[in-house]
Amino acid sequence: MRLRLTVFLLLALGVGAFAPLRSQGTAQPPASALGDRARDVERRLALIPGHESAKATVRFPFQGNIPATQRGRGYDPTVDLGRSESVLKSLESGTDPLVRAKGDTKRHHYFAPADEILPYRVAVPTDWDGKQSLPIVLMLHGGGSNEDAYMDLSNRLLPRLAEQHHYIVVSPLGYRPVGAYGNPLRLPAVFGQPAAAVTQRAAVTAERARELTLSELEVMSVLEIVTAEYGADRSLTFLAGHSMGSGGAWHLAARYPDRWRAVAPMSGPFVDEPTYSFDRIRRLPILMTEGTGATPSLEGSRLFAAYLKTHNFNVEYLEVDGDHMGMVPMVLERVFQFFSRQ
Repeated sequence: MRLRLTVFLLLALGVGAFAPLRSQGTAQPPASALGDRARDVERRLALIPGHESAKATVRFPFQGNIPATQRGRGYDPTVDLGRSESVLKSLESGTDPLVRAKGDTKRHHYFAPADEILPYRVAVPTDWDGKQSLPIVLMLHGGGSNEDAYMDLSNRLLPRLAEQHHYIVVSPLGYRPVGAYGNPLRLPAVFGQPAAAVTQRAAVTAERARELTLSELEVMSVLEIVTAEYGADRSLTFLAGHSMGSGGAWHLAARYPDRWRAVAPMSGPFVDEPTYSFDRIRRLPILMTEGTGATPSLEGSRLFAAYLKTHNFNVEYLEVDGDHMGMVPMVLERVFQFFSRQ
């Protein structure tokens, strides 16, 4: 894969869509040093056949396009560069530390439609025997977050539940922090607000339409990568998401209904009744969850749940005493229990 000279130029100038990689309070290495290091990395990688997934992690600090809006949201050049060198040294010693790795790991992949390297997180039970075909959960993060946010929430509750219930959980970026997984709706366009939905759909520019498309394609690509690598059970593939990720779950449930065993959207009823493909999700078991303190979406969730129940969909609805973000750790255990019942 060629070196991304444009990234190096942007790093040197400190301008453009992709500003220098840095976290709050973390210094970025000089662009010249990054360029020299990237050339050395490519020279060393050229001597190693295969291992493209691990190579993506090695290349990420140099070729991973991190939007300026993502700075301070978990991307630390010191950590990324250290991980890059560690993985590269393992490859040079003849070991791929990432392939079919167990536990909670940070991974990267080359996303050809955007010509970018993008990150994702995957949690695999540490007692997996390498043979059993495990169920898999695709977890979609909320708007402005990233692949790490929900995996790290509440002292890594999600990976701990994956370990306990013996699931694989994969958390992709979705191309951009607000890529929305293909669903153009956001507040106030929750269920029951058709005028807001019409306005938002009409406001989608060609650039935003491309971002939505790439976001949907990227999460489905990551799901396929992890499913294939770990031999996950395609018939036991579950879909979950919170807030923007809930909107993504509703969108992807209707787009790929045969891909999911069950769906669990959390606090985000971003569905427009006149345009949504309800017939495509009729067979799917659905667990909707909401927080009583999540006032922007609470009424829409209640209306949506009532609509689905009235029309005989296979839906369960649960409210917990939490706000929009606080409700997530309160329902995750119930989500896994619901999936396991399927």
